[in-house]
Amino acid sequence: MNFSIHQASHIGNRKYNQDRVAYAYNNDALLLVLADGMGGHLHGEVAASIVMDTFVEAFSLLPEISEPMVFLSDTMLCAHQRIMSLPHHEEGQFPGTTCVAALVQGGRIYWGHAGDSRLYLLRKGQMVLRTLDHSIVQSWLDMGVIDEEEARNHPKRNQITNCLGGVENLFSMEAGASAELQRGDVVMMCSDGLFAPFLDKEVASMFQDTPVSSALDRLIAGALTRERGRSDNVTGIAMGWEFGEIVQCNGKTVSRILEIN
Repeated sequence: MNFSIHQASHIGNRKYNQDRVAYAYNNDALLLVLADGMGGHLHGEVAASIVMDTFVEAFSLLPEISEPMVFLSDTMLCAHQRIMSLPHHEEGQFPGTTCVAALVQGGRIYWGHAGDSRLYLLRKGQMVLRTLDHSIVQSWLDMGVIDEEEARNHPKRNQITNCLGGVENLFSMEAGASAELQRGDVVMMCSDGLFAPFLDKEVASMFQDTPVSSALDRLIAGALTRERGRSDNVTGIAMGWEFGEIVQCNGKTVSRILEIN
């Protein structure tokens, strides 16, 4: 495999950063996972951290993943169950978190998600696909009640209908169809604090002919600027498939190029 990868997170204008992101790889596969914990007083960062630990641990224990979608589904369910085993809040609620996870293996990408953290597959400055949010606003958008611009600015855009933890019967992972990666493709996963200020075409154009490290950092800076003073946590991870050069900043490598035979 030959890929470049970069992750970044900013606390925004929140008291805590409840976003978490991680990746792991071996000779045959690459795992990407991102979670956005919910509810400051409910310790959403704990739920999001459990997601990271559960996925990285499960990935490290498997020398070969014969059924990628089963792996993603079973691992996300395991993370949900671990969160639900935590002591619940006095109102009867548990910490909650969104989750989006992807596995790259055999030149294909497999993914699943719960909540409104997103995965984008970008190609030559165009969006090939992205996950659809599990939210009230997304359902209104799907029905044609509102348009993309209205959805982007809607006051209820953060009200989600699916998550890990939170409430016992709220969770279910939506599985995406696998896709074959092409040279130069970008896979970008992010929390709502990153994508909310932008239209999809703006996100896609940011990565056209640009190293993933530079593009992701610019996207995060742009989100903070547009949401100045009221920004959510802003987190993303971007993977460039078969990119060809190491990108450096002040003498330090900020985008890893991995060639695994």
